[in-house]
Amino acid sequence: MAEIPNFKTLFRLDGKVALITGGATGIGYYIAAAFMQAGAKQVILTSRKEDSLKEAVDRLNAISDLPGRASYIISNISTIEGVEKLAAELQRTLPDGKLDILVNNAAASWGGPFEDYEDWKVAKTLDVNVRAVFNLTRKLQPFLMAAGTRDDPARNIIVSSVGGIVVPHVGRAGAIAYSVSKAAAHHLGRNFAMELVPHNITCNTIAPGWFPTRLANPAIEKAGGEEAAGSVNPMGRLGVPEDIAGVAVYLCSRAGRYINGEDISVDGGSRLMNASAASHIAAVRGAAKL
Repeated sequence: MAEIPNFKTLFRLDGKVALITGGATGIGYYIAAAFMQAGAKQVILTSRKEDSLKEAVDRLNAISDLPGRASYIISNISTIEGVEKLAAELQRTLPDGKLDILVNNAAASWGGPFEDYEDWKVAKTLDVNVRAVFNLTRKLQPFLMAAGTRDDPARNIIVSSVGGIVVPHVGRAGAIAYSVSKAAAHHLGRNFAMELVPHNITCNTIAPGWFPTRLANPAIEKAGGEEAAGSVNPMGRLGVPEDIAGVAVYLCSRAGRYINGEDISVDGGSRLMNASAASHIAAVRGAAKL
């Protein structure tokens, strides 16, 4: 058979319910907007700040011709008490107890030389970027199990970073605690992929490079701003919302239902750069302009 059955719905999320942590801004918001436009029935955003959540939900619900609605739950998932409170609130929000998609996106980061790094920053970074992912996944597992089937598993997506794969910054520009926490998030994803799949839940990790967001902007500014930072990327630019949207929808739609335990970098290839590659790309790009 040459044709792909139901191809028109292959990249759709019609009828799906998703929860996105840190979904009010940046990459979390990009994913929320993508899910809404792919037909999701309900997209629930969570973060600590109600003002930003309300603003994000209002913007999402203002998108025309959408079948679903966005809503929010205020939560602080950096503590187990906050995770348990979110799970209880989700039970009230979802009477049938079914959650099709969990996106572990919330993150914390501070930069600077590791010799002077304050311990509370280390603790906060690990609490949000590692412990929260671990605890939220295990506490929300029953919701995902209720939604998943063998032919259409529930999805757990971890938004990590290429900083968990390579060491892009050191010294005063370093972010060693963040980098280590994201490396842990990658391995959590691999473990979850094996732990959860018998329950019809897959787990995959998205590793963005630099996107102009509240979290990344301080580092981008240190690199000279968006244009300067983009110019040293192999593709000559920083990431844009569509770059994240496409990967997230793919992994959570029927198109990605057989993908499990994968790390997908969304960075234009910057993690592969070295001095030789940078010189070659600059030379080719310069010659192309002649």
